[in-house]
Amino acid sequence: MNAKRTDFLATVIINLIVAAVVGILVFLLAYILISGLPHVSWTFLTGTTDAFSGAGGIGVQLFNSFYLLVLTMLISIPISLGAGIYLAEYAKDNWRTSLIRSAIEVLSSLPSVVVGLFGFLLFVVKFKIGFSVISGAIALTFFNLPLLTRNIEESLSAVSRSQREAGLSLGLSKWKTEIGIILPVALPGIVTGIVLSAGRVFGEAAALIYTAGQSAPVTNFADWNPMDAASPLNPFRPAETLAVHIWKVNTEGLATNAAQLSAAASAVLIIAVLLFNLGARLLGNFLYRRVTASK
Repeated sequence: MNAKRTDFLATVIINLIVAAVVGILVFLLAYILISGLPHVSWTFLTGTTDAFSGAGGIGVQLFNSFYLLVLTMLISIPISLGAGIYLAEYAKDNWRTSLIRSAIEVLSSLPSVVVGLFGFLLFVVKFKIGFSVISGAIALTFFNLPLLTRNIEESLSAVSRSQREAGLSLGLSKWKTEIGIILPVALPGIVTGIVLSAGRVFGEAAALIYTAGQSAPVTNFADWNPMDAASPLNPFRPAETLAVHIWKVNTEGLATNAAQLSAAASAVLIIAVLLFNLGARLLGNFLYRRVTASK
């Protein structure tokens, strides 16, 4: 077999593999959306769920998902940013740095259910916080930290060394160079990673079953005092998220239309995750054009 025929055969095989992967993805998305979207309505998106049968809308679960996502990102972004800057700019190439990177790799490979059980034993049982939004947010922070840290480190490391040398040659300190020059250049990649990780957190279920709980108590959306028990902003109340709700309806739902409810909620979840991914790409491209002054 000559080189041209080998190259042609390899190209065909690669294209077939790519087409198969894309086809499976399109089939799954089409199946979920076609099955679920006909059952989605404004009442479904804003209504409340019956605690016993699981019937009704997903308004509370949808709010819980976004609220828990915001709390998780507020906790994990500053920690990941500091860790990423340290590993990319200040950490020496020694056994300590290798140990930190190995720990990050191990933490990122843990199954989410293991993270959830850890959060259950530590926050729910040991610290007696109970099933709550804050327990779920902290558990998801452990789940999210390795990915964000690695993304920020790689984004900073990808910046040209000449940028650092230019800042230092102007008399700036290393920290001023990092904040004023390196970080803005790396910002498109960092923001893209943050938005993608937010989409992953939004769709997480296993870790939240053991930490945030499987119930959605009635909340008063007219009460925005986070200290009140009925307030939606209370971080110490149980909070069933949309992903957990889908699992619960499929496994324990007693409603006669449980399959339709699950399909509709799955379609909403898929659309939200797709919007996160599309937003990450658009926002990353926009920031890249702003930083590089390109069209």
